[in-house]
Amino acid sequence: MDQHPILSVSNLHVRFNLRGRSLHALRGVQLDVMHGESLAIVGESGCGKSVLNKNFIGLLDPNGRITDGSIKYYTADKALLSLPAAGKDEHGDYVDLAKFTKNSEWLRIRGKEICMIPQDPMTSLNPLKRIGAQIGEALKLHQGLKGQALHDEVIRLLGDVRIDNPEKRFRQYPHELSGGMRQRIVIAIAMACRPKVLICDEPTTALDVTIQAQVLNLLHELKEKYGLTIIFITHDLGVVANIAERVAVMYAGDIIELGLVREIFFDPRHPYTWALLSSLPQLSERGSELFAIKGTPPNLFKEISGDAFATRNPLALNIDHQEQPPYFEASPTHRARTWLMDKRAPRVTPPRAIRKLRELGGVDHE
Repeated sequence: MDQHPILSVSNLHVRFNLRGRSLHALRGVQLDVMHGESLAIVGESGCGKSVLNKNFIGLLDPNGRITDGSIKYYTADKALLSLPAAGKDEHGDYVDLAKFTKNSEWLRIRGKEICMIPQDPMTSLNPLKRIGAQIGEALKLHQGLKGQALHDEVIRLLGDVRIDNPEKRFRQYPHELSGGMRQRIVIAIAMACRPKVLICDEPTTALDVTIQAQVLNLLHELKEKYGLTIIFITHDLGVVANIAERVAVMYAGDIIELGLVREIFFDPRHPYTWALLSSLPQLSERGSELFAIKGTPPNLFKEISGDAFATRNPLALNIDHQEQPPYFEASPTHRARTWLMDKRAPRVTPPRAIRKLRELGGVDHE
């Protein structure tokens, strides 16, 4: 994996205006997405996962706006680098997506450079159009194909996503296909654009376990074949373990822990990550009550002081209620926003589930 970022998010703040009130949805997000990696973004509903990724393709809701920060997309495309939002830093040439204001600018990014696979293919596919026509739309727009060349490329893409009898599927409508096949069609439409970055928003939510595994394997094959960078948005920690190389844990509009998948699963440092992993049913003791995170996420209409998780954290320190923690490094690839990693903090014992995970991972953490 190339250790240079393809996307670099710095101090990103996003607000939504709702009935005269301002909701602070993203609160200073810092994240580098490395070229060629598989990155999973996890967290509870409403933590900001989808909002963050919508900023990468210009699909933020009309009442939302970026109030601060940058989103650098590194590219060698001369047409993109001719835009006013272009610049150069130590990693290379980039365009700052946070400065895009026109749809014509986003059309150069959306689909061609960065593409998203939506969560529900049944609602994203047009029920009145045949499958071949829907895949063909992307090919016409981004590659200018038509006639026999267009037909042949659609058939090739259907084969790429492991659709059986592609000539037959070409003429069918979405309602004639299974859920797994519809998901593959959506993936084919995304790949027709030949993007550099593929965002997968809960791509296996509505699928059974067997089909889910097939779709994940397919995405892995496409990543290797086309050199994709993949961002997974998911609640399913099982998906994370199977597909991701790195994991970003989000809470209340911020990334509170980031590390390699092994570090997050076997040596997590933030109490919220401990709580998420403790919620896994397979880590509970037989006959005991399943673990649940007590309380509710903070109200993002109000400004948060201190650690956003403090009110739900039984191990919270006094400073957690007063000052937001900085990132502390556990390793060169692993960091977390928690005062418990400060040298002055008292030593605490992680929950039993986390100690069990550390034993499974062979981690000796002092």
